[in-house]
Amino acid sequence: MTQHATPEYVCPICLAIRGIESEQTLILQQDILYKDAIVMVFTSSFFIHGSEGHVIVVPVAHYENLYVLPDEIGAKIFIVAKKFATKMKQAYRCDGVNVLQNNEPAAGQHALHYHLHLFPRYQGDDLWSHMGDKRLANKAERLQFVRKFF
Repeated sequence: MTQHATPEYVCPICLAIRGIESEQTLILQQDILYKDAIVMVFTSSFFIHGSEGHVIVVPVAHYENLYVLPDEIGAKIFIVAKKFATKMKQAYRCDGVNVLQNNEPAAGQHALHYHLHLFPRYQGDDLWSHMGDKRLANKAERLQFVRKFF
């Protein structure tokens, strides 16, 4: 299948999984909500207007996209995503949750490591018109959303 990562590509998600914090990854260890041998969940480094604190679910092993993701890993990702969507509803008191997953740069995939987004949704938030309105959240802002899960 189509692969876009070059041999020189340094995967920012793999760095975070290995416990490395750097400008290449932007993911802080404090952002990690859950990790086991197969799946990791963390709050996004970026806040999108009206959907701050969205969560990302990834496989611990590197798979570039859905096309190469093993079925059993995909199943585990969705089991964990369901748990975190339910927790998000309670913790954020949101009206709903969107699940988004992009494959290949043409579809909006920026990090070339399979990842599934969980966006908290609020009535009238107009999230889709704000998707380009994102900013890097600081450490304290992110921690505020992490704490809501515990």
